[in-house]
Amino acid sequence: MSNRPPTGRRRVALALSALLGGTALVAVPMSAPAAAAGGLAVQYRTSASGATADQSEPWFKVRNTGSASVQLSQVRIRYYFKADSASAGYRFACSWAVKGCANVTGTFGTPAHPTATADRYLEIGFTSTAGALAPGADTGDMQLRFYQSSWQTLNQADDYSFNGAQTSYADWNKVTAQLAGTTVWGTAPAGNDPTDPTDPTDPTDPPGGGQALFDDFTYASYTDPAISAHGWNVRSNSGGPGVPGATWDPSKVTFPVVSGNKVMNLQTSTSGTAESTRQTEVVSRSTKFKNGTYAARVRFADAPESGPDGDHLVQTFFTINDLTAPMADDYAEYDFEYLPNGGWGEPGNILYTTSWETYNPDPWQAVNQHTEARQSYAGWHDLVLTIDSGSIKYFIDGQLFGTHDAQYLPERPMSINFNQWLIDLAGQTATGARAYDEQVDYVLHVKDQVLTPAQVAAKVAVYRGAGTAFVDEVPAP
Repeated sequence: MSNRPPTGRRRVALALSALLGGTALVAVPMSAPAAAAGGLAVQYRTSASGATADQSEPWFKVRNTGSASVQLSQVRIRYYFKADSASAGYRFACSWAVKGCANVTGTFGTPAHPTATADRYLEIGFTSTAGALAPGADTGDMQLRFYQSSWQTLNQADDYSFNGAQTSYADWNKVTAQLAGTTVWGTAPAGNDPTDPTDPTDPTDPPGGGQALFDDFTYASYTDPAISAHGWNVRSNSGGPGVPGATWDPSKVTFPVVSGNKVMNLQTSTSGTAESTRQTEVVSRSTKFKNGTYAARVRFADAPESGPDGDHLVQTFFTINDLTAPMADDYAEYDFEYLPNGGWGEPGNILYTTSWETYNPDPWQAVNQHTEARQSYAGWHDLVLTIDSGSIKYFIDGQLFGTHDAQYLPERPMSINFNQWLIDLAGQTATGARAYDEQVDYVLHVKDQVLTPAQVAAKVAVYRGAGTAFVDEVPAP
């Protein structure tokens, strides 16, 4: 929910009391990926064959050994390695790929049962635009690499999946491949098959990482006692962000049925004055969320549900903690912010993802990193944010949108938030009443595990298939 644009627009300072003021979320159907017939084989080689190296360079080809076409978006490869220290952070890069580096993703995770040669893994995936593999076809060359965030020398000699002698492509069973969630190639380190019960897609992960918060938001109204029982607040207290003097109105948070499913609806309305402006926010009461995966399915809107268009509106999904002092280095905030009508100096619709290190409200000074796209995002979107020990990644509809640096990693736990508000009343001169809606289907957080967008979809499908509308396993800080 932040209210400052990433580069220098003035921000309204937020007290913690203003943070803890809202909640609720919702539900819209998502189906699990269908399993594809057939199998895969993975060939591996390394172009950094030394026992030590500046960066590890596992290169791959994936071949379809089955009889049916395979969608690459359903394929995941894991390369297992031993971290050089418990606190080491890693970054992934694609140097070149026949399928295009933009279609290849890389995320890091921690095996459920670390071994002497594997306490981390690099998971390679593909975007929905990577296409399909016909029977017998392969991906062609994928020249990949990863390195420590600090650029310290890597020790590869104790890495489970490393083979310094394999400098030409050949089948290699010390990497695993999954197809539509089923392991079809390779042998993982003992106790770490990707389909073990401790896999991130299983909603019953035990303590030690993988505990989840999931809410499908099947509430009756903002006064439903289950909202508070499930750890949410629907905000009613005054304060920023937004138009000074506007009201945060809990009655504007509703739970309509859309296409047969309940969703959370956040409505913001105005007639062009501060007194008539009503804004909405939903906030987790507990600040207990830090590293791991955050996901939500959100419907952004370009046009108002009623009345004239043009207001400088902000529609959000974000996680945040309180600023304890100006420029305090333990502040953290990670935002998806959509401005359908511009604002903060932008003339038209724009989507920001922003990672915050700290800020000073007066005089305004900001330390952050952001990614933006100037286009319409009207409609439903799958938003995924991952935070590990090396980077922050933002995904939209399964595609990597932005990667932000380790400098912006959180030092303290945060809350989870949704809100919709007006930057100002300068977007138009109309005095007629108008109302804008942002809708939310579900929210998911998985503690200390980096899930791919496909794993998020599968995990949500497991919950919904089991009829689970709410679960909170995430321990208090």
